[in-house]
Amino acid sequence: MASLLAVPKRLLLGRARPSSRADDTLLPKRLALPVFASDPVSSVAYATQEILVILALGGTALLVLAPEVALAVCVVVAIVVISYGPLVRTYPGGGGSFAVASRNLGPGAGLVAAASLLVDYVLTVAVSVAAAVDNLVSALPMLGDGRIPLAVAGVLLVMTVNLRGRREAGWSAMVPVYGFVLVVAVLVVVGLVRWAAGDPPVAASAEWEITRGSDLTAVAMALVVARAFASGGAALAGVDAIANGVPAFRSPKGRNAATTLLAVGGMTIALIAGVVALAVVSRVKVTRDPCDLTGVPGPCEDFDQQTVLTQLANAVFGAGSAGAVLVTVATVAVLLTAANSAFNGFPLLAATLAEAGYLPRQLARRGDRLAYSNGILALALGALAVLLVVEARVGTLLDLYLLGLFTSFTLAQAGMWRHWRTRLAPMRRRGRRWGPRAGMALAGVAVVCTTTVLALLLVAKVPNGAWASLLVVAALGVGMHRVRRHYDLVGEEVALDDAEEPETMPARVHAVVLVSRLHRPVTRALAYARATRPSTLEAVTVAVDQDAATQLATEWARRRVPVPLRVLDSPYREVARPLVEHVKELRAKGPRDAVTVFLPEYVVAHWWEAVLHNRSNLWLRARLAATPGVMVVSVPWQLRSTLDDGDLAGRAAQDRSLVQEASRAGAADRDIESRP
Repeated sequence: MASLLAVPKRLLLGRARPSSRADDTLLPKRLALPVFASDPVSSVAYATQEILVILALGGTALLVLAPEVALAVCVVVAIVVISYGPLVRTYPGGGGSFAVASRNLGPGAGLVAAASLLVDYVLTVAVSVAAAVDNLVSALPMLGDGRIPLAVAGVLLVMTVNLRGRREAGWSAMVPVYGFVLVVAVLVVVGLVRWAAGDPPVAASAEWEITRGSDLTAVAMALVVARAFASGGAALAGVDAIANGVPAFRSPKGRNAATTLLAVGGMTIALIAGVVALAVVSRVKVTRDPCDLTGVPGPCEDFDQQTVLTQLANAVFGAGSAGAVLVTVATVAVLLTAANSAFNGFPLLAATLAEAGYLPRQLARRGDRLAYSNGILALALGALAVLLVVEARVGTLLDLYLLGLFTSFTLAQAGMWRHWRTRLAPMRRRGRRWGPRAGMALAGVAVVCTTTVLALLLVAKVPNGAWASLLVVAALGVGMHRVRRHYDLVGEEVALDDAEEPETMPARVHAVVLVSRLHRPVTRALAYARATRPSTLEAVTVAVDQDAATQLATEWARRRVPVPLRVLDSPYREVARPLVEHVKELRAKGPRDAVTVFLPEYVVAHWWEAVLHNRSNLWLRARLAATPGVMVVSVPWQLRSTLDDGDLAGRAAQDRSLVQEASRAGAADRDIESRP
C-alpha cells in the first residue's frame, strides 16, 4: 500500500526533506507578510460586510453610522496590533496567548487561551473558505447549488498547499495577498476620486429600502451599533497567528514578527476604512435576509444578494467589466489564501501544546516536508466538519466566530500587564521604570478594549448560537487537562528511582508458536523460536475446527517436527480466549517466568491483500499485549510479490542460517519440550 501511495504523494507534496534543512523553512519578511497577512487583510471582504449587515437591523438610517463604527474598529485594531509588538519580542519562542497566559496568569488561564485559539483557528478556515465561495457565487450565480462541494474543495486545496511546506505556502500566498491589496486600493481610490469629482459610483442596491428597524427604540439602536462594532472585530483575525508563529520567522525572530505585525495592521486599517467609506458613498445595502429589502428584482426568497465588494466593483468599474472580474478573482483568491494564517498558527500552537503535554505528542512531529502535518490534517478535518454542519453559511459561521479570539486577546494582554508589573520593582531599583510603566499602560488599554469587545460579543452572539463554540472551548480545555494528567501519571509510573536497579532477567522463558496449519511461515517461526533457546518451547493450535486440528496433528507427526504440538479446545470457536488462558497458565508456573508468543504473519505487496491476511493477528496481539509478563513477536513472511531476486536469495540464506542455529540449539538441549 505504501508503494501505491508513494507516487501521488510525491506529486502532491514533493520530495521529503531532511531535518538538516529545517532552517530552509523559515520565512523572510517578504514571505511572512503574505502568509500571516492573508487572514486580517482578507477579513476586509466580510468584516466590512458584517458591519453593514448588522447596522441594517436598525434600518437605512443606521447605515450612516458605518464610518464611525469602522473608525472604532480601526482604533481597536491599532491598539491590539501595537500591544502585541512587545509580546512577540518578549516571547519569541511562540505559543502566543497560551505562553503569555500560562507564564503570568497560571496554567488554567493558558489552557483557556489555547482552547479558544484552537477553536477560532478552525472557524477562521471555515469562515474564509465560505466567504470565498460566497464571493464566487455572487459573481457566478449558476454555482449557487454547489456551495458545499466548492467549500470542501477549497479546504482540501489550502491543506495540500500547506502540506508541501511553509515556504511553498508563502510563495503561493504572495500573489493573492499583494494582488488583493493592490486591486482593492485601486477600487477605493478610483471610487473616492469619482465621488470627489461629483460623479459618485452608485451601487445596484442604492435605491432599495430596508423594511425593518424603523420601530426600534433608542436603546435597541444603541445595542445594534454596539453589535456592529463587535462584529467588525473580525478584522483582528490572524493577529495571534503571528504571535504563535514567531518561530517560523528568520532571526531576529521577535523583531521581524513585530515589524510584520505592524505592516499587517496598517494594511488592514487602510483597507477597512477605504471600503466602508466607499460603501457609504455608493449607498450599498446588504441584509442577512433578502426579504428585508424592498425593490429587489423577483421574489425575495429566490434572490441572491451580491457581496459588498462585488457591488462596489460593479458600481466603480461597471458590471461585467475587466475591473469587476479582477476584484472578484482577487477576493476569492485572498479568502482561500486567508486560511494560510490558520494553517500556520494552528499546527505551531498544537505542537507547542503537544510538547507541553496537553495534546497528543504526534502533533509535535514534523512530516516529510518539515511541516507539522498532523496538525494541518487535524485543522482541515475540523474545518470540513464545521462547514458541513452549517452548510457553508457565512452568517452562521460569523455568529460562532470571534469569541475565542477575543478571549485569547484579553488573557494575553492581562498576562502582559502582569509581566510588566513584576518587572517594575527590579527596574525601579536600577532607575529605569518608564519601560515597564509604558508596557503596563499599553497592556492595560488593550485589556479594556478587548474586554469591552468580548462583553459585546457575548451579549450579541451567545443567543445566536455562539454558545456552541463556548461549549467546544470548555470541552477542549477539559480534554487537554486530562491529556496532561495522563502523561504526568504515566511519567511518574515509568520513571526510574535514583536507587532503582535495572529489571532482573526472567527465571525462565516459555516460548509458544501459534499454528493454524503447517506451512513455510510456521516452519520459519519454529526455527526462529528454537534459535532463541527458550526454557520450554511448544507449538499451539486452537481447535476451532476439530477435523482441521486432527489433520494438522497427523501432518505434524508425519513430518516429525521437532517441537511438540498442543491442541487447545475451543467449544465456542474462539481463538483469543483459549490462547490467552493457556499463556496465563504458563505464566503462573513461576512469578518470575516470562512467556514469548511467536505469531507468523504475511507481508503483502498491495493494500487489498492486507485485507485478506493477518486480521486475526491484530486482535490476538492486542489481547496478548494486555497480559502481564507476555511478549509478542511477529515473524514476517514476505510473499514473493514483495521481493526481488536479490531479496529471494537473501531469504533462502537467512532460512538456512535459522535452521542451522535451531539444529545447534537442539543438539545442545535435546529435551526442549513442554513442561506439564
